[in-house]
Amino acid sequence: MSTETRPANGASPLGASVAIIMGVSGCGKSIGAFLASHLRWEFEDADWLHPASNVDKMHSGIPLTDEDRWPWLDAVASWIDKAPRSNGHGVVACSALKRADRGVLIGGRTDVRLIYPKGDETLIARRIATRHEHFMPRSLLHSQFEGLEEPGPDENPIIVSIEPPPREIVAQILSAMNVVEGAPPEQSFLHSSGAGP
Repeated sequence: MSTETRPANGASPLGASVAIIMGVSGCGKSIGAFLASHLRWEFEDADWLHPASNVDKMHSGIPLTDEDRWPWLDAVASWIDKAPRSNGHGVVACSALKRADRGVLIGGRTDVRLIYPKGDETLIARRIATRHEHFMPRSLLHSQFEGLEEPGPDENPIIVSIEPPPREIVAQILSAMNVVEGAPPEQSFLHSSGAGP
């Protein structure tokens, strides 16, 4: 799968301050840490912003309800708002499965860019089976796919396949973001106006 990126209506021509890596558990949102390291941006895994009650439910294999998600999404949105004020830029890995979720996280924020590592359920299930330290059990993956609302063109997503090695995926994202090697951060994350490689 090639990298896809589409301009959003009304998107700011200026560089973005925050990138959201979205998708189901096990899709490779951890590439956000590699991306942040390359760009020297702050990184946050939104899983660790869940309240304890949500973590307990997921440990027990109980899917979260919308009511469970709202306080968590508010916490992630608060991080997004604070990141530009701390060091100017940030990357956050957050499932953001539903369009309504992304509405909370992005809303009218024109300086936030959405990145979607995309893969099929069979491949992701195999990956989750090897992860023993995470609180999201494999049994919840199917419910996540059922709830997934893939981002539409109006959300200006960068879409990458999860099949290549992480370094290649990050390189594709950087290309789609028109990153210029050696450029200062405010110049290195511009909205792309064309398709990636």
